[in-house]
Amino acid sequence: MSTTVEEREQIKYKPNDFKSDQDVRWCPGCEDYAILKAFQTALAEIGIAREKHAVISGIGCAARLPYYMTTYGFHTIHGRPIPVATGVKVANPELSVWVMTGDGDAISIGGNHLIHVMRRNVDINILLFDNRVYGLTKGQYSPTSDRGTVNKSAPMGTIEEPAEPLALALASGATFVARTSAAYVKHLVELIVEAHKHKGTSFIHIYQNCYVYNDGVFDQFTEKDVREDRNIVLEHGKPLLFGKNNDRGLKFKDGRIEIVEFKSGNPPDDITVYDETNLSLALSLSRLYWPEYPVPMGIFRRVQQPTFEDSIQAQIKRAKEKLSPDINRLLYSGDVWEVK
Repeated sequence: MSTTVEEREQIKYKPNDFKSDQDVRWCPGCEDYAILKAFQTALAEIGIAREKHAVISGIGCAARLPYYMTTYGFHTIHGRPIPVATGVKVANPELSVWVMTGDGDAISIGGNHLIHVMRRNVDINILLFDNRVYGLTKGQYSPTSDRGTVNKSAPMGTIEEPAEPLALALASGATFVARTSAAYVKHLVELIVEAHKHKGTSFIHIYQNCYVYNDGVFDQFTEKDVREDRNIVLEHGKPLLFGKNNDRGLKFKDGRIEIVEFKSGNPPDDITVYDETNLSLALSLSRLYWPEYPVPMGIFRRVQQPTFEDSIQAQIKRAKEKLSPDINRLLYSGDVWEVK
């Protein structure tokens, strides 16, 4: 006996309910596997039927993800998953729409779409897999590669400053911006669930190691034995503290971030309390890098604003009320003629 959508929403889902029968084809050990597992786990936790999700991708290693889901999915063209996702959401606002993209797909060829979806605040969720390299096409440097990165396309080292995805998202008006690492699966699951709760564009920047073409690029601050000292977790309403011994914090003053050291467990009163609605603070934190500073992880910004699709529907309603739609009046307006 088949079940209705309403009956299925009473079901307690498991990650395997969102797993397709396709063989997963990424390089052995790729952290895309961890992101896929986190995404399936998060959808099970969100607890809505798989036919209420649509997963859209562009081109790149990350773009294979829709094949491995039992949701609706669409593998589009390079740099164009966001326009397709916008159309899906506007046409069917009831769908939960997810974009899977990489640093080349979203920051390079699709960069313009990324800026505009954020200023429009379309209610879609974007997961950016950032391995700082074009893995699918054999390892050219990408827009997020560090200056000086040496590889086959830059044998003497890149001469470009890297783009910072978080700063770009914040400056473009994104209403939900977060960062984590594919190595922190539990944290990634939590952020995906929070992104789904948010109404408006949500953007999660995920550091993702590429074992073949850029191995170890994030190890200095994501390895288990150093992450407590080299990451700082952002929590709204809580002081910015970090360190294995809980003996350091951040102070935001006059647009600058300072590291403050103190006796373990006894932070001074001037340590900044994190406020996820403070755009200036979020922008300053987005530019902190190891080894000068701890690398911030968590939700940088979360504010509520009208969404693109809600504004469209409201405008259509106002137009109907003002203009009284009449198909005959439209057809016979202006010059008309009769064909005999």
